[in-house]
Amino acid sequence: MTNTYQIYLISDSTGETLDRIFLALKAQFLNIEYKVHAYSFTRTENQILKILEDAEKRKNSIILYTIVDNNLAKYLSKESQSKTIPCFGVLGNLILNFSKILNQKATHEPSGQHILNEEYYDRIEAIQFTMNHDDGNLIHDVDQSDIILVGVSRTSKTPTSIYLANKGFKTSNIPLVNENSLPEKLKQNPKMTCVIGLSTEPERLVDLRKNRMNSLKEKENIKYTDLEIIKKEVLDAKKTFQKYKWPLIDVTRKSVEETAASIIKIHEIYLNNAK
Repeated sequence: MTNTYQIYLISDSTGETLDRIFLALKAQFLNIEYKVHAYSFTRTENQILKILEDAEKRKNSIILYTIVDNNLAKYLSKESQSKTIPCFGVLGNLILNFSKILNQKATHEPSGQHILNEEYYDRIEAIQFTMNHDDGNLIHDVDQSDIILVGVSRTSKTPTSIYLANKGFKTSNIPLVNENSLPEKLKQNPKMTCVIGLSTEPERLVDLRKNRMNSLKEKENIKYTDLEIIKKEVLDAKKTFQKYKWPLIDVTRKSVEETAASIIKIHEIYLNNAK
């Protein structure tokens, strides 16, 4: 365990931003052993001292922090330096540089991104809409969607929809059994909104579906997991996307975040063409 790095994530808010930054950071380094110690809502010098006391007892401690209060951030940096613990502020220089560019002072308010403004309520509305329109539900008002995802079973429609909802997009997802399973409203007006087809390699689908059956502790459905049937299913789905001129994204080697990023770009193009 001597080569294990003790990563201290110190935030004056929920720590969500710091978690994501560390996830992106660690992905750049292979064969690293680490243990995360997360501290949220850290807003006093006393809290910081207790954290540093713990970090000082361990070997290979590293501190990452997001603290917008300048005095508290300087205190953490100074105390860490006196204890020879590497310490890195994630937002400090970025906020300072933006302040100079925008020619205005930052509020330095913890949890500022969670203020209940119009954008917040729009995001909550999008999440509610998306949950209600999961897996082909409430298709009568599918035209109210910002984005509609269509694809065969296990092509990451639901997790991608939820991710998009958290970005503020009202998203419906529709399982594609065959063309007849599509809502009539959508077939009659395939460009009513931004519709995107999701697909993946048949071999990958076999694994995903078998894992799904195992997780549900159900007996394997031969048709659901048969490679040749899945190949035809995927091919027929692509033909449907081509027929209605819906853009296609292959999610085989994409994370949900990468798929969502591609979808958002397509949505932007859709809106520009609709003007």
